[in-house]
Amino acid sequence: MDSTMSSTSKLEKPVSLIWGCELNDENKTFVFKVSDEDKCEHQLALRTICLGEKAKDEFHLVEIVPQEEEGSDEKPVTIATLKPSILPMATMFGLELTPPVTFHLKSGSGPVFISGQHVALEEDSSWSAPEEEEMDEEEAEEEEDEDPESPPKPVKRPAATKKGAQAKKKKLDKEESSEEDSPAKKGKGAGRGRKPAAKK
Repeated sequence: MDSTMSSTSKLEKPVSLIWGCELNDENKTFVFKVSDEDKCEHQLALRTICLGEKAKDEFHLVEIVPQEEEGSDEKPVTIATLKPSILPMATMFGLELTPPVTFHLKSGSGPVFISGQHVALEEDSSWSAPEEEEMDEEEAEEEEDEDPESPPKPVKRPAATKKGAQAKKKKLDKEESSEEDSPAKKGKGAGRGRKPAAKK
């Protein structure tokens, strides 16, 4: 086994944290971002957007504002429209965002609470790579094959399939019906239901 392979191969282990923010009249914008020094891959999976108990009965529009880049003409995307008397909460499914993400309360005074999961994929060196495990298994099998004292491995028989079982049953039925029709059978029971032949 190559020792350099085990030291360089690493798997990513997800670390999940509960995340949340509040948008209101005073703070209409919130930016979810991670530090540039952090080398992990990050994602924000949104779960719910809901109104607070003090929210006025008006429409609250929450949108995601795209990052400003040169030559980009992307417009904000509305992800929830809430009103206490109609729809006080929205559940989000499959909305996973890569930071930085800017949330903006386009209309309404709030408070609006956004919650989700902050997932960071950290490198984990404690796990061995699947390739290594496969190699270890192959080596172990080779060693078993080389050992002359080890008992032979039992051969597994394939399980009887439904078709095979049906074919076997038909074959047995045929054999039974052919035995009933055979002359040997008829000869055995000749004396039972017949009149004896008249003596001359």
